[in-house]
Amino acid sequence: MIEVVETVPLWALWWVWIAAALLLAMIEIVLPGFLFLGFAIGAALVGLVLIFAPLLLGLPLLLVIFAALSLIAWLALRRIFSFRHGQVRRVHNDVNDG
Repeated sequence: MIEVVETVPLWALWWVWIAAALLLAMIEIVLPGFLFLGFAIGAALVGLVLIFAPLLLGLPLLLVIFAALSLIAWLALRRIFSFRHGQVRRVHNDVNDG
């Protein structure tokens, strides 16, 4: 008897998206600016979608979901952490001034 093993594409595995989210979060720690954090949140949310709704979705649809969730997360982060309208950050004491 020969067993038929069904393979699942790598992009359809939830843990791949969670690992990508962790990697993007680590990049955000090294290069702060809330750019990679939005992508990390988007990847984590796609991983959660794949955990709770284990559908075999194609790569283009998963990338559209990832892009939409990342954009929503980035806009939310920008709204939460941005300066108020008209506010400017002024630095009085620079570290390099000896």
